[in-house]
Amino acid sequence: MRLSERDKAIIADINRFRVMDRDSIAELHFAGLKRPVNSANAVLKRLVTDGHIRRSTKFGAPYLYLSKETSLREDSAKIPHYLAILNVYKDILKHGTLDVFQVEPRYGGKGTVEPDVFCIFRKHGMTGRTPFFIEVQQTLYSQKTMKTKLDRYLKLYESGVIAKEPWQPSDRPPVFPIVLILSEHRYAIDGDYPFRIIQAQSFGQFLQSLKPAEQRPKPAPEPVQTKYTGGIKINLGAK
Repeated sequence: MRLSERDKAIIADINRFRVMDRDSIAELHFAGLKRPVNSANAVLKRLVTDGHIRRSTKFGAPYLYLSKETSLREDSAKIPHYLAILNVYKDILKHGTLDVFQVEPRYGGKGTVEPDVFCIFRKHGMTGRTPFFIEVQQTLYSQKTMKTKLDRYLKLYESGVIAKEPWQPSDRPPVFPIVLILSEHRYAIDGDYPFRIIQAQSFGQFLQSLKPAEQRPKPAPEPVQTKYTGGIKINLGAK
């Protein structure tokens, strides 16, 4: 059976996230229909039968759907992490649009930094674009491990690789993405870095922290921000 544009979009998303849950697929690709879950079930069953995607029943119903392009096992311990990245994606879309959203982009070989996400975000009502490296931390890292991770970002900054990326602005100096750590845990980050590092519990909570105090929901926990020198400042409305 010939693939529709929606079929192709679903397959592309599953390939990008490695794994997606049925309800997220219904939310992202069938939201305008009267019975999005029923429609999603029918389409996903067909895509599995035709061999375009895989299905995992290891985590119970509703089922999970996996990419055919990866060797991710149906019971892999990494599945909850990929689903957490998917939830970050959905959270971001509530607040703006995404020009780019890459899962686990590579910038070198072993020992180089491997962000969970690289994305370029446009806030609703604004034209400016803000690049982010996002770390989705579901487990508590040791201070040593976190420092090693941030030092790898520093090496990437110093390498100049990011300054040559095609998404860089042509009318102003190159920028380095904000490093956004999404975690329930607070890390004591030592040292100065020439780029912005911010900690928050979610992307939405990070955006709330940028609003004037009187506009924030109360109570509203503040995300933690490291001291830094140089680098870029957050300006979600910049061109």
